[in-house]
Amino acid sequence: MKELCEVTNVNSELVDRVKENMVDLVDVANLFKALADETRLKIAYALTIEEEMCVCDIAAVIGSSNATASHHLRYLRDRALAKSERKGKQIFYSLSDNHVRELVMIAHEHTKEGVEIG
Repeated sequence: MKELCEVTNVNSELVDRVKENMVDLVDVANLFKALADETRLKIAYALTIEEEMCVCDIAAVIGSSNATASHHLRYLRDRALAKSERKGKQIFYSLSDNHVRELVMIAHEHTKEGVEIG
């Protein structure tokens, strides 16, 4: 079955209404790009399990060096998905807010449902 309409019949009112309400989605696309990397998504998911983790613990969870973990964490922080705090000689990271936590959890739940349905 082709996934195309067999005829072209544009609903101009609907199209105009959607266009009038369309917002700039560049920042949203960048958010999803940041989470599209499996390593960064693992980090974000780990931070849904433990609210705050130091760089070395995150590195151990994802099976990388501290430098690699730090690079990914900085990437997430620079895009407002994570935040960092120095405590003595260690840097601890957490998700920036509950929205990020919810995005990661909803995406995980959605994929689980897709596997169960499919």
